[in-house]
Amino acid sequence: MERVLAGSTLETIHETGKLLFGKAVNKKLLNDNPTTNAYIIKDNVKIINEEEEDKKDKKEIMGLPKFLELEELAHFLDIVREKGLYMDDLFFNTLSYTGMRVGELVALKWRDIDFEKHTISINKTYYNPKNNTTKYVLVQPKTIKSKREITVDPELIELFKSHKQNQDKIISHLGESYFNRDFIFTNLNRHPGYPVLIKFVEIRMARLIKFSGLNSELTPHSLRHTHTSLLAQAGVEEDEIMDRLGHQDDETTKKVYLHVTNHRRKNASTKFSNLLRGFRK
Repeated sequence: MERVLAGSTLETIHETGKLLFGKAVNKKLLNDNPTTNAYIIKDNVKIINEEEEDKKDKKEIMGLPKFLELEELAHFLDIVREKGLYMDDLFFNTLSYTGMRVGELVALKWRDIDFEKHTISINKTYYNPKNNTTKYVLVQPKTIKSKREITVDPELIELFKSHKQNQDKIISHLGESYFNRDFIFTNLNRHPGYPVLIKFVEIRMARLIKFSGLNSELTPHSLRHTHTSLLAQAGVEEDEIMDRLGHQDDETTKKVYLHVTNHRRKNASTKFSNLLRGFRK
């Protein structure tokens, strides 16, 4: 069972850590103090980006959530490749091929990618309600299920490798001005090295959706629904989809799943009827 520490205990650990790292910097054992921007999230700060996205899901419950059909996703990713800006290809292929939340995406660090096993570990999410690039917080996912390891396509791993090579060159060029905390998706302008805002990904997608001619209401979270839909279309069982998405019980996921599987069942019935008719007098 997960142990929850008292607030006073957390404060003591937090302050002790700051003191120790501060002394390490003074003694020149470290270049900078990794706890400088760290702080404890108070009990009243519980709404994280996962929950905001879940609220969007609930608004869609009355109607079918927005997602792309297979041909539409292929078209969108073609547009991303043709018209995308720096990191767009990796942004939207990762969201499409994993179904992860945008908050989980921008929180990814290189240590979360296993290039040999072709897996991505999701163990944190990004919290930044005021959209202040330097004031972000990484928080634990809201459920045990949200922590997961996803196996991905080798082509996606190659995209990560290519991005790593480009990023290493940027880090080498910028030197100490680069806030190097192992993040994969980072700013390059005012605050190089800091993780990009969720809003940044949303703006990038809106730009590409215009080029694609697809539904202008589609968002990065729509790619999560799309992933659900295509997994169901491929015949993946509902519980496996839930595991991949990090859900214990999600009404929207079930709605997308049932929509697709019911459509497949109807097609199966039609195909059987047509087959039988061909042999009847």
